[in-house]
Amino acid sequence: MSFIPYVPGPARALLAVAVLAGVGLLFTLERPPVDVVQRGFRGLGMMQNYHPSTFAKTVEANQPIGPIGSPLAVGGPAGSVYKNVQVLKDLPVAEFTRLMASITTWVAPTQGCTYCHVDTNNLASDDLYTKKVARRMLQMVLDINKNYKTHVASSGPTGATGVTCYTCHRGNPVPANIWFTDVDSQAPVKTLGYRGGGRNRPSVAAGLTSLETDPYTPYFLGSDDIRVFPSTALPEGTQTASFKAAYWTYGVMINMSKALGVNCTYCHNTRQFSDWSQSTPQRATAWYGIRMVRHLNNDYLVPLTSTFPDTRLGPGGDGPKVNCATCHNGVYKPLFGANMVQYYPELTK
Repeated sequence: MSFIPYVPGPARALLAVAVLAGVGLLFTLERPPVDVVQRGFRGLGMMQNYHPSTFAKTVEANQPIGPIGSPLAVGGPAGSVYKNVQVLKDLPVAEFTRLMASITTWVAPTQGCTYCHVDTNNLASDDLYTKKVARRMLQMVLDINKNYKTHVASSGPTGATGVTCYTCHRGNPVPANIWFTDVDSQAPVKTLGYRGGGRNRPSVAAGLTSLETDPYTPYFLGSDDIRVFPSTALPEGTQTASFKAAYWTYGVMINMSKALGVNCTYCHNTRQFSDWSQSTPQRATAWYGIRMVRHLNNDYLVPLTSTFPDTRLGPGGDGPKVNCATCHNGVYKPLFGANMVQYYPELTK
C-alpha cells in the first residue's frame, strides 16, 4: 500500500499552479543549442539569437518564387490595346500581360483573373472592388520602389531588394499581417483622460505583454514621437516623454522586434539605446521604414476604406492597414533580401 501525503488546500492550489507553469515552460522554452550572431562590439550584448529548428521553419516560410518568363518589349502600349488601363499604360502589351499574370500568381493563384475582373471577356469593368484596390496597390508598389529606396533598396544577397505584390501577399488575396484600430484602446479613461485603458489585458500586438494594447495607431497611422528618455530631468518645452509614453514606445518596439524576428540590439547599442551615433545602420533604415508605413496607411489604405465592403472592415469600421510585419513576416529583410523586383523593372520606375 503506497503512502500519499496530505497536502492542505492552499498548498494544493500552489502546487497545481507550479505544475501548470512547469508544463508551460516545456512548450515555450527552446532547447539548446542556440546560434548566436554578434552584431556589435564585444561585451555589450549586441547579438542576435537564433534557434536552428525555428530558423529553419522561418526560412521555409520566406522563400521567393521565380519570375514568369522574361521582360517582353513586344507590342504597342497596353493603354492603346486594352480599355480602362490607368497604371503602366505605356508598358508594351506583352510585358503588361506578363505582369498581370504574375500579379495573379502573387495575390490570387487559386481565384485567378476573376478575383479582380468580372470575367475575362470584360477586363475593363471596375465593378469589383478588388480591381479598384489592386490598381491602387500597384500604384503603392511603384511609389515604394521609387521614393523609399532608403528603406527597401538596401543591399541584399542579390543587390537592391525592392518590393512586389508577393512581398506582402505571399499567394494570398489578403496579406497575413494587417491590422485594424483596437476599439477598446481608443476609449478614454474617465479618471485620467488618457486614450485607452491598456495594460489590463495581454496585447497580441505588443507581444502578449501587458503594455498598451494598440501600438499601431499612434505611430503607424499617427505621427507621435517614439520616445522613452527625455533630454531634461523635468518636462519642459517640447520634452514631453513620460511613463505613459514609455509604455506605448516599448509596445511598438516589441511589435517591431517580433515583426523582424530580431531583438533590440539589431538597431540599438545596449550601452546607450538613445544615442544615434552608437546605433547600428539598421536603426536609420527602420526610421525611414516607420515613415514609409505612415505614408502607405494615410495615403493609400485609409482612403480605400469606403471601397472595401463591410466584411473587410474592422470592428470600428476602419479598413485594413499595414505595419512592419506585413512585409517582413518575421524576417529582418523580407524574403531574406531576395530581389524579385529585378525581373520586373517596370515596378521600379
